[in-house]
Amino acid sequence: MTTQSGLTTTGGNLLQTPDQEHGSTRFRQGSPGHTRKLGMTRRIRDRRDLIKDENPEEKARRHKEQELNPLYKELLYTIAHKLGKPASAEVFTDRQLHLYIKEAFTMTESEHDSLLEKVQSTEPPVYCLMATVKEAKGILGKDISGFSDPYCLLTILEDEKESRTRRSRAKPRKFIVKDAMSDDKIYQTHIKKQTLNPIWNQSFILEFEDTAGASFHLEMWDKDEEVSLAQKLEEFKTNFHSLRRMIKDAKKEKGEDDFLGKVVLKLQDLHCTEDNWHVLQPRTETYPDRGQCHLNLKFIHKERDGTLSAGRSAYVNYCAILQQFVQSYISKQQGRDPWKGELCGEGQTLLEFYATQNNLSPFLQDLAKWVAYSKLYQSLEVDSSVLFQQLTSIEYHWHQQELPYQQKQELGDSLHGFLQYGLCLLSKYRDIFPPTQSASPKLHTLLRILVQICKTRAFQKLNPAQFELQDEISDAIKAGTQEWFTIKKGLHQPMTKDLTESISALSRLTGEVKEDIKHNKDVWNRVFASAVQVDVFTVVYQKLESLLAGEVRDILSLMEGQMEQPLANSLFPLYLSLQDIHKDKAFLQKRLEMGLLELTNFQEGFREALPYWLSTAFSTTQDRVERAVQVDQLQPLQSGAVPIKHSSSAVDLVACIQPICKLWEQLSWPDPEEGFMLMVKLTEDVCKIVVTYCRILKERVRVLSEVSDPGSAINMLCVVVNDLEHLRSVLTRLPTQLNWPGLQERTRHVIGESQFHNTLPSQLQQAQGVLSREIRSALDTLGKQLNTDIETHVRSMSTRQRLPSKSTEDAVVPLMRYLEKELQYMNENLVHENFNSLLTPLWINSVKSLHQVANHYPHQEGFMVFCQRLQYTLQCLEQCFHAEGNGLPLDTLHSDEYKILKAHLTYNSLSGQQLVEKFLEKKVTEQNVYSGEKYGAVTLLTSYKRSDNKLRVEVLNAANLLPMDYNGFSDPFVQLCLEPRHVFSEVELRCTQIKSCDLNPLFDEAFEFLVTLEQCQAPGACLVVTVLDHDTLMTDDFEGEAFLALKAVPGVGGGREGAVDGLSFQPDISPAQIRLPLMHPKPNDDSILKLLESRKGDREAQVFVKKRRQREKQSKEAIQP
Repeated sequence: MTTQSGLTTTGGNLLQTPDQEHGSTRFRQGSPGHTRKLGMTRRIRDRRDLIKDENPEEKARRHKEQELNPLYKELLYTIAHKLGKPASAEVFTDRQLHLYIKEAFTMTESEHDSLLEKVQSTEPPVYCLMATVKEAKGILGKDISGFSDPYCLLTILEDEKESRTRRSRAKPRKFIVKDAMSDDKIYQTHIKKQTLNPIWNQSFILEFEDTAGASFHLEMWDKDEEVSLAQKLEEFKTNFHSLRRMIKDAKKEKGEDDFLGKVVLKLQDLHCTEDNWHVLQPRTETYPDRGQCHLNLKFIHKERDGTLSAGRSAYVNYCAILQQFVQSYISKQQGRDPWKGELCGEGQTLLEFYATQNNLSPFLQDLAKWVAYSKLYQSLEVDSSVLFQQLTSIEYHWHQQELPYQQKQELGDSLHGFLQYGLCLLSKYRDIFPPTQSASPKLHTLLRILVQICKTRAFQKLNPAQFELQDEISDAIKAGTQEWFTIKKGLHQPMTKDLTESISALSRLTGEVKEDIKHNKDVWNRVFASAVQVDVFTVVYQKLESLLAGEVRDILSLMEGQMEQPLANSLFPLYLSLQDIHKDKAFLQKRLEMGLLELTNFQEGFREALPYWLSTAFSTTQDRVERAVQVDQLQPLQSGAVPIKHSSSAVDLVACIQPICKLWEQLSWPDPEEGFMLMVKLTEDVCKIVVTYCRILKERVRVLSEVSDPGSAINMLCVVVNDLEHLRSVLTRLPTQLNWPGLQERTRHVIGESQFHNTLPSQLQQAQGVLSREIRSALDTLGKQLNTDIETHVRSMSTRQRLPSKSTEDAVVPLMRYLEKELQYMNENLVHENFNSLLTPLWINSVKSLHQVANHYPHQEGFMVFCQRLQYTLQCLEQCFHAEGNGLPLDTLHSDEYKILKAHLTYNSLSGQQLVEKFLEKKVTEQNVYSGEKYGAVTLLTSYKRSDNKLRVEVLNAANLLPMDYNGFSDPFVQLCLEPRHVFSEVELRCTQIKSCDLNPLFDEAFEFLVTLEQCQAPGACLVVTVLDHDTLMTDDFEGEAFLALKAVPGVGGGREGAVDGLSFQPDISPAQIRLPLMHPKPNDDSILKLLESRKGDREAQVFVKKRRQREKQSKEAIQP
């Protein structure tokens, strides 16, 4: 019997180092130029590493003979001697496999037949089954200790031999394998002591002739060694439960092993390679559950014909075959999508058969795939996930299996070479991975592959030298950036030595640098930062900024003392590009560590060109404004639901001013003091352009008005006003657009606040003042005719003919129709601000016209009706100009002149009795606010009893009266009178008794007046209390008077709630005591009396006025001027 503890293989070239193969395709670490060529060529291209002058047909023929034919014969040999089933569910016939390889290797029918004939004439291999017994679990315990000492016997047994052996024996034996085969055909594993879960990991190569009728047999036995009686007794003492086992052992033959189980597998049912757990089968049903055994079975070849591909190892052939299959597959896809590692079923089956037959381990297969795929990545569109998968597999196998020295070297060279290739790609990332949505994921995946390579244990072990990926990437980017800048500089080299041409060339180069920095910031930096934590923007910015600064210094040094307008114009684009690049420094991640950048304060080199830039901007803007006005027809830009009421020139002017404002932002001058002077100049230029626009626009409307009808002229004038208003709103926003607050903050240490406000705002105010004057002048022109027409309509109402009251509305209709028409026209043609500006003077003039007409109308019969008409007119005008809140606000309408006019018309529109009522109400109000007792006071007790319609007034006393007699005293009495007389015409005057020589008399007298509640609540109803000094021979002297509103008397207020049929059921109310200060009227001080006095025909009014004038004569108040 043969005992093997390891794998015995044939074919010394199985693990041959790839360096020994003919025409080795191992990845070579080339020069940067060679690698760049590979990196730039991602599609299939012809290799140029052969003889340069060789004929293409001859080259293809030689390549097929030397490279493809040996591989083709290897595959034909593999098909002819394939063993086992493939792993895929789909099974392919030999013809299908032949057709596939013929197409993959582009073989003709004759070439195929010729090579097939050669293969058929070769010696067949020795068929072998490599069986690896890995471990077992849950086996039976046959020893007294409850464990076993298991070992396995393996062989391949043909059905005929087995049946013949059994028939030749009279008595069945336990051993099937030993009985059927000779000892040299049986393989045994090591014996594992005292375990139920043995681990062997031993491999054996079992030869066989054919799979048909053959089966693989594995028997597991418990080794039973001879033990002395003393040992048996000792085991019995220590383990009493083993008694049954001892009895059973005693029945056995001496030294006979115990059967543990078996595994029998037909070779025809096996796959070419498989790794499974198998249940250990019993001979009888005594112990059906005998555990499991873990086997790895693989069909391999021994003594494979070496003439097929002489000098090449199976590993090298596997790499080449794999690469050929992948190229064939990708070529069929016509480059639609990157290859993701898939192959057709025939290709996978052949690779599996070849690797199995040549006993290539999974590690070698994955290594071959990595080498092949990493090379294909350099010439074909290969999805990066394929490389990721192979790196993961290599990392897994690295911990499980040891590679031969040559394969280790190849793996190390491949990983390091791919890193160098990837770094070369990264140095050209601008060209290979443009800033597009489709290229960014590819760059990100490449970076992840490089990171994964550096993380693998294989790379760290095989490349012991220090390799910092981030530093290597940064160096590659710097080198690539230097090369990119040199190439771009050469492309933009000026054709002549003219200074203007050189500046233009540098400007174009700077523009490309700016665009590249933008792409690095917006696109590439996110990819590099997320994948390898490299701030590519900072690396590139520092490099390009330094290179560009040197170019700028060189060109500016040539311009000293030669500044002219053309030269300054060519410098402006260069300045803008440099400004944009300099602004991007805010995105640098290491600003504190880098120190001062070389482009810092680059503006100083352009100081001489600055005045030329400002002059160009001003002159260009002014010319554009003049052309815009010349073609302006002064018509609104748009009508309809959303009208645009200004003309085209206003829009053009705003568009012309914007570049000047933008110039300030573009310059971003760093020096605060110079920046302030620059802002002053820009603001001055804008104001000059605005004033110029006003002047040429006035000239334009004058020219167009001369050839237009009056209506069109008015319409054009409205458009001009709107243009100026639009421009004024633009000027209002100018400080915000130019960021005056930011400038003030920057210059606060060098420019005082007063100087700042006295300079910039004053310039703007002057320009706005010009616009306001021009708008006011145009609005005055528009409103002049309107004011005249309004005055005409108002005067037409001043007729002396008495008209009925209903004709008041008719008299106002012409004026209102005219205003509605004209104001609607103005509202449609003027913007809201200008329309309101036009309404204000029109309103003031309308009020003034009404006032003039009211004052000039003679106070005679019909004057009251005329004032009523004017009052109605004023009300209509107020509603028209207010327009329900859409016109002038009420604060503007209710001016002082308006209030005077309204009061005047209100009083003159009243009758004599209404005026008396107003006068009395005024006196009551005056009484309520009067303070002090200069002329004394009188105390009353008042109440009103609704049930009896009686007003009760008790005069209690008077106090602090003025002495009216020569003796220093007075003879006072109190006179009570209900006013107005037209309401209380039947109520008589009441008087108290006379109190002689008393300045603080006590009257204590009560009076009752029979009056209705309606009379007490009438407008102006009041109790006039007059205190007089009695004189026997002369007229009684006036001590003073007081006014008490009857509505304030208890019982009068509160209306008539609860009254039925004119009777009130309100309970009696307690009288209220009130102290009224005495007053003296001011002579000629009341306008109502003057108005009543003017109505000579109203007898009642004249009586009232006469009485009040008499009181004024008796008053102690001085005459008011």
